[in-house]
Amino acid sequence: MDSLSAMKINLETGRGNRIRRYAPGQITINDQVVTRSTVVLTDRTYTDWPPASMENLEAAHFAVIADMGPEVLLLGTGATLHFPQPVLTAVLMERGIGLEVMDTPAACRTFNILMEDGRNVAAALFMI
Repeated sequence: MDSLSAMKINLETGRGNRIRRYAPGQITINDQVVTRSTVVLTDRTYTDWPPASMENLEAAHFAVIADMGPEVLLLGTGATLHFPQPVLTAVLMERGIGLEVMDTPAACRTFNILMEDGRNVAAALFMI
C-alpha cells in the first residue's frame, strides 16, 4: 500500500482525539470526517484552519496554533514533504514549541503515538 492510499488506523479506545483514517481528500478524527485543512489537539479539533495548502501559510496561522499551547506541533504537508519558511514558524520557536514537519500520513500516525504517550501534541494537517 503506498502512502497515498486510504489507511484505517485501529487503536484502543480511550480519552482524547484519535485519527482513525486518512485518505486523499479526507481525514477521520474519532467519528468526524474532515475534508479541509485542520488542527487536531488531544482534546480539541479545529476544522476551520484557514490555509488550504502550504502556499497559503502565513506566520499568523502558526501564531494561532501557538496560542493553543501545544508542546510540539506536527505539520502534515499533504502527500509530499514541504518545509515552511523559517520566518513563518518563528513564533513556535519563540514560545518553545517543537516543530516536526512530515507528510500528512506520517503526521497522522505520529499524532496518535504521541497522544497515546500522554504528550501535549497538536497536528496541523493539509489534505493528501
